[in-house]
Amino acid sequence: MPTSSASPTDSAKSAGGGVQSLERAFDLLERMADAGGEVGLSELSASSGLPLPTIHRLMRTLVVCGYVRQQPNRRYALGPRLIRLGESASRLLGTWARPYLARLVEETGETANMALLDGDEIVYVAQVPSKHSMRMFTEVGRRVLPHSTGVGKALLASFPDAEVRALLHRTGMPAATEKTITTPDGFLAALADVRQTGYAVDDNEQEIGVRCLAVSVPDAPTAAAISISGPAGRVTEAATDKIVPVLKQVAVELSEALASSGPTIQA
Repeated sequence: MPTSSASPTDSAKSAGGGVQSLERAFDLLERMADAGGEVGLSELSASSGLPLPTIHRLMRTLVVCGYVRQQPNRRYALGPRLIRLGESASRLLGTWARPYLARLVEETGETANMALLDGDEIVYVAQVPSKHSMRMFTEVGRRVLPHSTGVGKALLASFPDAEVRALLHRTGMPAATEKTITTPDGFLAALADVRQTGYAVDDNEQEIGVRCLAVSVPDAPTAAAISISGPAGRVTEAATDKIVPVLKQVAVELSEALASSGPTIQA
């Protein structure tokens, strides 16, 4: 009988039944992203525990496919083909989140949003508007700086203070209104409040007359937060006490849905 020509490396399976080389390639991409998008082979070897020849072979394949590019300094950077994948995934993430945002609208009466941290910016990926005639509207795809938004605070509360300061140094802290926090110390104090209470507030900081309450989505595949926004006259302190528990519960349920592996893939 004829024998298979597949090499042990090509046919190697992971403990979970997947293709080991594919799992390793995605792991390297994620490690590159965690490192800021550009790394050297020795850094990848040290963080992943894989031997240099294995990493070199995987990176060479990723370069050929356009998902990684080699820089003139011989280091490797995330490639442009990942942008299309990321944009498509962001749109799908917003689609998956919409039923949960719709529930937020039903239970709070206010516009519900989902946002991601993309680099140093906040990008809104989904929204379900309030049914009130006076309601807030944020265009899906809109990008804003984190320091003036509730979702920005909710997302950055999990970051070390040094990383937050570095981000604020890169972006600056322009004032959107007279209530915008414009100093790193002031923003770090606000993040301390978020860590203590479990939710963030934008109190007329992005737009006068508008209040926003936000929470992060725990264990999301990428840094994500959901929020409600409405007129300050409706999103009062009394309303906050009722809205925040709903926000937290929906965030947990959305996290569980995103973590679900879905139906088993049949061979």
